[in-house]
Amino acid sequence: MASIRDVAKLAGVSPATVSRVMNGTVNVDDDKKEKVLRAIRETGFRPNELARALYKKSSRIIGVIVPNIENPFFNELARAVEEEAYRNRYKILLCNSNDNTEKEFMNIQMLAQMKADGIIIVTNSDNTGQVIADCQLPVVVVDRRLTNSGQTAYVESDHYKGGQMAVSHLIECGCRNIVFLRGPLWLSSGLWRYRGYQEICSKYGMQERWIDCQYDYEDGLRAARELITQYPDTDGIIASNDMVAIATYKILSGQGYRVPEDVQIIGFDNIRFSWLFTPELTTVIQPIMDMGALAVQIIMKHRQGLPFQKENILDVSLVERQTTKRKG
Repeated sequence: MASIRDVAKLAGVSPATVSRVMNGTVNVDDDKKEKVLRAIRETGFRPNELARALYKKSSRIIGVIVPNIENPFFNELARAVEEEAYRNRYKILLCNSNDNTEKEFMNIQMLAQMKADGIIIVTNSDNTGQVIADCQLPVVVVDRRLTNSGQTAYVESDHYKGGQMAVSHLIECGCRNIVFLRGPLWLSSGLWRYRGYQEICSKYGMQERWIDCQYDYEDGLRAARELITQYPDTDGIIASNDMVAIATYKILSGQGYRVPEDVQIIGFDNIRFSWLFTPELTTVIQPIMDMGALAVQIIMKHRQGLPFQKENILDVSLVERQTTKRKG
């Protein structure tokens, strides 16, 4: 295996010059730079990334920890992070915690040992907050916020406004018996979407109707079956996210309900499936690409000692498609 000295000897320069060319820390004249790059190609030299990370105290790696890789929302978020990282010459290491708090702890410790430049995490456990507080790396929590944690910053969309928009749209579409398949209330995303729903229900004197539901397809199937039994006169449904909305449509259509003629459905997230699915899903749009990019930018600013916003709440919007229909 070729070493940096082999490259230097072949290029006729010092090992320090080879290091400068690879790291881009100091300008090297074009002639020497070309000789070094040619020698690297000819020898097949590959630098020891771990050694470089220990020396520079930076691996140019950003860790991304998600609760599961089955939910398309987390896949799209990871893609947004990777694209922004790549634009800035960073790499990402994607970790799937599978909603296991112990795995989250292990992933955080591993990334710290690897000298990662920071961690972007989506967690469903408030217990992770203490581990984050003990972590020496900058940690950006995305899509929700943690209480009593040492998070460097958080990035989420305006869940409260999203909940308001969802129920308001169904009311504008003529719905009066609206059920919220609400997400977990111990998560800020689930809590604030539900509070937005409550505010509009109070404004219009409507009875609150809800069924607790996780953010996954399988629990969406279960919640939709319960909804048919518990609230048979339902004419509007707010799903905790798009995958739950898709699961709800499957149950309703299997029971002979027509969407949107009999029951109207609105989701949350605007994942890619929401418009690939038939009928195309009306949904509240989370700016997933912006959320992922901003999380990366915060870590880079922290690394460079630059100021950054710690509390980041991005605006949401609503896209009308085929699962809702306005009056008239």
